[in-house]
Amino acid sequence: MKYYLVAGEASGDLHGASLMAALKVRDLQAEFRFFGGNLMQAEGGTLVKHYADMAFMGFVEVALNLRTILKNMKSCKEDILLWQPDVVILIDFPGFNIKIAA
Repeated sequence: MKYYLVAGEASGDLHGASLMAALKVRDLQAEFRFFGGNLMQAEGGTLVKHYADMAFMGFVEVALNLRTILKNMKSCKEDILLWQPDVVILIDFPGFNIKIAA
């Protein structure tokens, strides 16, 4: 199966990597594509965007980077549609992932 994961912070990267490792045991044909970090990348698959490039904290920083945030959301949605995964797994990062799920 094809799995698309979206994790936007270090804790999500940790949970995503653990999930990927478990999925690889049960699904020998597992393919991964993801927004995540180094731990997920170490499990294999294609890192589309590192969470460090998406982490904006606080009102001012979010406001100053709103264009980048919206661009990342659009890019993620387009990449999911293009890759056509069997499963999309959204980990933490609610402000971003709720928009991806919509």
